[in-house]
Amino acid sequence: MKTVTLNNGVQMPILGFGVFQIPDGETQAAVEAALAAGYRHLDTAASYGNEEAVGAAIKASGIAREELFVTTKLWIQHAPTGSVQEDTKRAFGNSLRRLGLDYLDLYLIHQPLGDYYSEWRAMQDINKEGLARAIGVSNFHPDRLVDLIDHNEIVPAVNQIETHPFHQRAADQALMRERGVQIESWGPFAEGKNNLFTDPVLSAIAEAHGKSVAQVVLRWLIQREVVVIPKSVRPDRMAQNLDVFDFTLTDEQMSQIATLDTGASLFFDHRDPAMVSWLGGRRID
Repeated sequence: MKTVTLNNGVQMPILGFGVFQIPDGETQAAVEAALAAGYRHLDTAASYGNEEAVGAAIKASGIAREELFVTTKLWIQHAPTGSVQEDTKRAFGNSLRRLGLDYLDLYLIHQPLGDYYSEWRAMQDINKEGLARAIGVSNFHPDRLVDLIDHNEIVPAVNQIETHPFHQRAADQALMRERGVQIESWGPFAEGKNNLFTDPVLSAIAEAHGKSVAQVVLRWLIQREVVVIPKSVRPDRMAQNLDVFDFTLTDEQMSQIATLDTGASLFFDHRDPAMVSWLGGRRID
């Protein structure tokens, strides 16, 4: 498996398995199947409600802990204890317990909302204590990412953001590269929006390589050095999504895919006041 080197030297597999929107009752079986297929990078979050199932699958697999790269995410903290830093450490401990692990490979702030500066200070402590090998953020636009970097000691290792053929984030990636932050894609298939799986440009490229549209999208991201975590509950699709290292898209094909960029989210805008209020009002712990 190809890896990327994070800004603190940690090696992160460029292709992993995500469990967003997999129901808790189906997650263990899905993760067990993914691990059996060869995935060693798993991505979950406290807000997904399936950390325990991911942990159960890890335990059942018998795979050595050091062979795995496990990510989870911190939801917006509301400090019932009176301190966001203390509450962040409590939430981290709860995630570790649910996962049944002694440490994480990557811990992310899930949303750029609330007192994420206090959350980040707590996460810096968690990182220094060796409980999370790397720390990062998710859904941060460039302005908030730069502000966080400029006023803290540790630069986020990763920023996980919506990235797919219709929202390519090239400028964001360039800024992250300058600042030493690894871009990671969520929603690589845009959940099928804009008829992605039958798009004529992607379909023609897929036919030229004898691959599926999904494989072309994953290969396009990997060639851009974007870490990606596709989700599936079907073992055949899991295996297919791993089978993307035996072909290369040409420069012309990469340019053709570049024309699909709309420059806008297909899901939600973190700068929309209504969305900010809805996210900020969610409670999970």
